[in-house]
Amino acid sequence: MTNLTLAIPDDLHERMKMHSEIRWSEVVRKSIAQKVELLEVMDKIAKKSKLTNKEVNEIAHKINKDVFEELNRAK
Repeated sequence: MTNLTLAIPDDLHERMKMHSEIRWSEVVRKSIAQKVELLEVMDKIAKKSKLTNKEVNEIAHKINKDVFEELNRAK
C-alpha cells in the first residue's frame, strides 16, 4: 500500500484529536475512493459525449461547487 502525506490546519488537527476513536486515515481513504469513483463515472459519460473537454471541465466544476455548497448548508 502506498503512503500519502497531507497537511491540515493546526486547529483541525486539534479538533480531530478530540475524537481519537476515529481512524482518520480510513475516513480519508474512503473519501478519496468516492471521489475517484465519481471521476471515473464522469469520464465514462464524457467519453460517450460530444462535449469538448472544456465543457466537461466546466460541468465537473459546477457539480463539485454545488456539492460543496450543499454539504456546507447541511452543517
